[in-house]
Amino acid sequence: MSPTRFAAVLLSVVAAAWVVSNGPAGAEPEAPNETLAPLFQQALPNVPGKTFTSAIVTFPPAARAVAHRHGDAFVYAYVLDGAVRSQLEGEPLRVYHQGENWSEQPGAHHLVTENTSATAPATLLVVFVGDTAEQLKIDDP
Repeated sequence: MSPTRFAAVLLSVVAAAWVVSNGPAGAEPEAPNETLAPLFQQALPNVPGKTFTSAIVTFPPAARAVAHRHGDAFVYAYVLDGAVRSQLEGEPLRVYHQGENWSEQPGAHHLVTENTSATAPATLLVVFVGDTAEQLKIDDP
């Protein structure tokens, strides 16, 4: 094998190894996801079949949630720390800062939920009132 041919093969192997380890050119690394930690859950004695659930949702820096729904639950979210960009289907994109809040009607489609910061986490207190047997979050396929 000539030195030129050897150099070409070596360069191809190095380039292939780089693509495998770093992804194709222009590909962005996948953003981290949020975590949901339930705080309290109680069946509502005066509303059969419904449950009240509160949870802390933490978004690491640059984290975003997959588009999702909360089934037939009514949802209330309060920003404890940081800032969260949010958009429900049919509504404008908004940024909610510490101390701000929003609600979601049953069946709402949450298109965007993401931490606005690449360096600091964002934290929400989220309250769900929904069907007892239903999942709290159902990601889009």
